[in-house]
Amino acid sequence: MFSLRVLIFAVLVSLTVGQYYDYDYQPASQYGHSSANCAQECDCPINFPTAMYCDSRNLKFVPIVPSGIKYLYLQNNLIEEIKAGVFDNVTAELSWLVLDHNQLTNEKVAKGTIDKLTGLHKIFFSFNKLTEAVIPPSKSLDELKMMNNQLSKFPAGSLAGMQNLTSVHLQNNELTSKALNGVFKGLNKLVAIDLTQNKLKKLPSGMPSSLETFYGDFNEISSIAAGDLKELPKLTHMRLAYNQITDAGIPAGVFNVTSLIELDLSYNNLQSIPEINEQLEYLYLQVNQINKFNLENICKFSGPLNYSRLKNLRLDGNNITYADLPHDSSNCLRQASDIIFD
Repeated sequence: MFSLRVLIFAVLVSLTVGQYYDYDYQPASQYGHSSANCAQECDCPINFPTAMYCDSRNLKFVPIVPSGIKYLYLQNNLIEEIKAGVFDNVTAELSWLVLDHNQLTNEKVAKGTIDKLTGLHKIFFSFNKLTEAVIPPSKSLDELKMMNNQLSKFPAGSLAGMQNLTSVHLQNNELTSKALNGVFKGLNKLVAIDLTQNKLKKLPSGMPSSLETFYGDFNEISSIAAGDLKELPKLTHMRLAYNQITDAGIPAGVFNVTSLIELDLSYNNLQSIPEINEQLEYLYLQVNQINKFNLENICKFSGPLNYSRLKNLRLDGNNITYADLPHDSSNCLRQASDIIFD
C-alpha cells in the first residue's frame, strides 16, 4: 500500500509541476534579431517587439523594463530582488509577468514595483520563496499562479474587485483555511481554485458561486460544512484526496448536488459510501475504511428513469469486495463501465 501511495503522489507532483508551463512561451530565437528598445541583459525580437525575454540568464535582479513591453519573461534565473522603479515605464501596459523559478522573498520585492502594475492580465510567481502573496492592483488580472512558495499569508481584500479573474493556483504552500477566508468572495468569473498541498482544515469560506473546479488534495480537511456546496451551484469537479475526512465530518446529503460530475475522496478515513447525486459520473473512494456497499446512498430508488450516471467507481483499498455488491445494484449502476474493488 505504501508503494501505491508513493507512486500516486509522484504522479500528482509531476502533473502539478507540468501544468505550470502552460503559458504561451516561444524562445526568443524563433523571432529573429533583437530590437534596440530592450534591456541589454535581454532579447526583444523585432518580430515580437512587445515581448522581452530575460529567461535563463543567471540574472540576480529584474532589469529596467523599457516602454512598449507587454510580455516579460524572467523565469529560470537567480533573481533575488525587484528594485523600485524597474516597472515605471510599463505600469499600465505590462500584461504578462513571468517570474517562475527564482529566489525572490517578500522582503526583496520593493514597494513601487508589482504594486504599481495596473494592467497585468497574468502573473506567474511560482517556485520562489514568498511567504505572503504579492498581488498587483490590476482589475484586468485573469490568471494568478503562486505555486511552490512558502505562502502562509494572503492579504485580506487583495483580490477585491478583480472581476476578470478566472483561475487561482496556490498549490504547494502553507496556507490555512483562516488565511483564505473571504479572499475569493465576489469574484464572479472565478471558475478554478487549486489549493492542493496546503494546511487547510476546512474549505475556505466565501468561494464564489461561479466556481466549477476545486482541488484540495493533500491537506488536513476533516469535515465539510452542510452549506459549503449549496453555495457552489456550478461546481463540477471536486478533489479532496489525501485528507482526514470521516463519516462524522460529512453531513447528510452534503455531496448530493446536481452539478457535480467528479468527486475524489480517496485516501481519507471514510467507513461508508457518502450520499451522492444520481448525476455524478466519477466517484473515487479508494483507500478508505469502507466496509459496506451503501447502494441507497447512490440511488434512493431505481426505475426506468431513476438510476445513477456513474461511469467509474473506485473502491479498491477498502474492506469490501465484489461479493459485497448488492444483487439489485445492476439497475442502479447500469451506466457504470468500471467498478474497481481489490
